[in-house]
Amino acid sequence: MEKSESLEEFYQRKFDWKPDGLKKEIGHFNMFKLEPYVEGKPTKIPYRRRDFYKIMLVKGNSQVHYADKVVQVKKQALCFSNPQIPYKWEHLDRIREGIYCIFNASFFHQFGQFQDYEVFQPKGSHIFELKDEQAIQIQELFHKMEGEFNSGYKYKFDMIRNQVFELLHFALKLEPSLSLENQPINAAQRISTLFIELLERQFPIDDSHPSIKLRSASDFADCLNVHVNHLNRAVKETTQKTTTQVISERILQEAKVLLKHTAMNVSEIAFSLGFSEVTHFNNFFKKHLALSPLKFRNA
Repeated sequence: MEKSESLEEFYQRKFDWKPDGLKKEIGHFNMFKLEPYVEGKPTKIPYRRRDFYKIMLVKGNSQVHYADKVVQVKKQALCFSNPQIPYKWEHLDRIREGIYCIFNASFFHQFGQFQDYEVFQPKGSHIFELKDEQAIQIQELFHKMEGEFNSGYKYKFDMIRNQVFELLHFALKLEPSLSLENQPINAAQRISTLFIELLERQFPIDDSHPSIKLRSASDFADCLNVHVNHLNRAVKETTQKTTTQVISERILQEAKVLLKHTAMNVSEIAFSLGFSEVTHFNNFFKKHLALSPLKFRNA
């Protein structure tokens, strides 16, 4: 399968433009209305992964294609998509409407573990058919979110994060919550989950937790008591990324937070993130963002 669609590619595909400073943001959030039907314009979203999250209220008959199933939306639904699950959306009605928000994981940095909810888990439910009164309630929630988003309130994104959690809980109340512990998982999923938990335990960097200890795939493999090749295969199978990619993305996310929200100098940040030399950190940062840590901090 082709690589995941990035936020930059999403904006280019949908709108033929990209927001200024998208790569310089720590966390990204935006809202859109679902485009109305236009004669001759494709009604299918291509089958692929996206490297961001999306929550959508959609009205109109649709089909959503996953790897092993097709889900039918008969009238209206609340839908959740995430980077782990590729999908293709096909609108079957000429008349359709809706609203949706997109965000990346960094938008929720230190603001709750939203990825742990079943709606964002591979084995969870992602599409919830709504009754008319439920659709009205969801539409009101989105309108409240839109009002905050367009406001000048200093803490509007905290309000929006809370409203995203309202949408999550609304969906979970529609269907009995399934315990992930009771769902069968294979060995690769189990190892990959343990790896992610170990990785996340190293963050955030703060006074009580000044540096990371596990930096390489072999470090994690040793802790999990598995061969590094076994770990690499498990992570690749479940995330479609290499172990090194997953580690690097998480370190980059923390580096951006430390540069923007702490007084630590670049050397301190480099050593706290496991780099033996500042130049190694600078090269790592430039490789991923095409600008130096200092330029990112001052942007």
